Amino acid sequence: MAEGTASAGVDKAPLGNTLERRNSLEKSLQHRPEEQDLKNRHILLDTTAAPALQARQAELERQRITDNLKKGLSKRPEKDQLVERNILPDSTAAPALQEKQRELEKHMRANSLEKQIQNRPKPEELVKEGILQGMALVTRV
Repeated sequence: MAEGTASAGVDKAPLGNTLERRNSLEKSLQHRPEEQDLKNRHILLDTTAAPALQARQAELERQRITDNLKKGLSKRPEKDQLVERNILPDSTAAPALQEKQRELEKHMRANSLEKQIQNRPKPEELVKEGILQGMALVTRV
């Protein structure tokens, strides 16, 4: 029984025509991109260093980039400074709610302005109080 299961798992199909495989490989090699094209597309490393030194060169380049990033981040202003300069909103609300909060503040400001406009004094009263001159009086339409 063990012999029957072992032979059942072996694929006895022929491997195929070796000539077909060889032609397929030759066709693929003919359409292979040039080395410079692969370097331009960053698939191959564009380096003049010996292959033994390429890993060290890549490590040094990565370290240089890391150092530059750390230096840039250290010069970055603090959150308080960004809030003072109105770059970041001064909000303790969750980021998902900040847009609704800004919208609410905008509507509240609009309502306040509308109320102040409705309660402003008439031009005649301003002329009486000497704030406006008589000629500056413009009739409302």
